[in-house]
Amino acid sequence: MVTDGWERPEGSWASSEARRRNMQAIRSRDTKPERLIRSLVHAGGLRYRVAAKPLSSLRRTADLVFRPTKVAVFIDGCYWHGCPEHYVPPKTNPGYWSGKVAGNMARDRDTDQRLAEEGWTVLRFWEHESPEECSRTILRVVLDRRKSLLERKLRRYQ
Repeated sequence: MVTDGWERPEGSWASSEARRRNMQAIRSRDTKPERLIRSLVHAGGLRYRVAAKPLSSLRRTADLVFRPTKVAVFIDGCYWHGCPEHYVPPKTNPGYWSGKVAGNMARDRDTDQRLAEEGWTVLRFWEHESPEECSRTILRVVLDRRKSLLERKLRRYQ
């Protein structure tokens, strides 16, 4: 197919020019669920990095990163990460898109494993989950990890 002077290979990520524009417009960060959760976590007194690599050796970014406590937070989109409640297989070019989502899911599991091996706690939330509940969970986990770190440091000095 040639519409704009260049030809897309068979099975291209965009089966039409309109689809291509639509897919390019989808945000990979600063989505509404992310912004809501970040706002609530910030209001709870925690500070974090946004869209940062938890590990410099890992070419993947988490939505929120709490480096001192080693907590990485991911807010996954239902379509792109294969939500068991909301994922609907595509009708157009299903071989390509279903493979893409399956690859995302496999990469998510690999990321979780690699971070856990380095002592990180990984929190994953779906975009449809309550921002209030997500932020409460994040606050609890980060504050618990902070408390554990402080207790270990205190034991070393006693």
